[in-house]
Amino acid sequence: MSFYDLKADSIRGQEVPLSHHRGKALLVVNVASQCGFTPQYKGLEALYRKYKDRGFEVLGFPCNQFGAQEPGSAEEIQQFCELNFGVTFPLFAKVDVNGEKAHPVFVYLKGQLPGVLGSEAIKWNFTKFLVDRQGTPVKRYSSADSPESIEADLEKILG
Repeated sequence: MSFYDLKADSIRGQEVPLSHHRGKALLVVNVASQCGFTPQYKGLEALYRKYKDRGFEVLGFPCNQFGAQEPGSAEEIQQFCELNFGVTFPLFAKVDVNGEKAHPVFVYLKGQLPGVLGSEAIKWNFTKFLVDRQGTPVKRYSSADSPESIEADLEKILG
């Protein structure tokens, strides 16, 4: 199994094969609208705009598992992101990232890049996974890691 074998539903409900992103560097993030880290949307969008022409995309997956900080509907989430942060990168349907109902994208990423002390569990919103152009997960970042702090690693994989 590879990253490109996975699928996810867009925020509008259409199934998207992740092979659609083949050849691009990706930052996969579990996002939330009512979190202390929510202002990271601004940094994520800035990274996306700066590097999208070089083959980079941010994939945002809303998640309500941490403090119920993403309670909205798909439409409310999308409007919030567009109006407050000018988000233009792809957003997906709300998912679980931990537990029995964890989305396969996050099951795969956590298995490839376990966190501190080998724990696979995602600890909070805005955990980020950098995936290279071949679909290989290369680095996991915590919620506290700003999008700007990822830029040097992103430059390396963009070449």
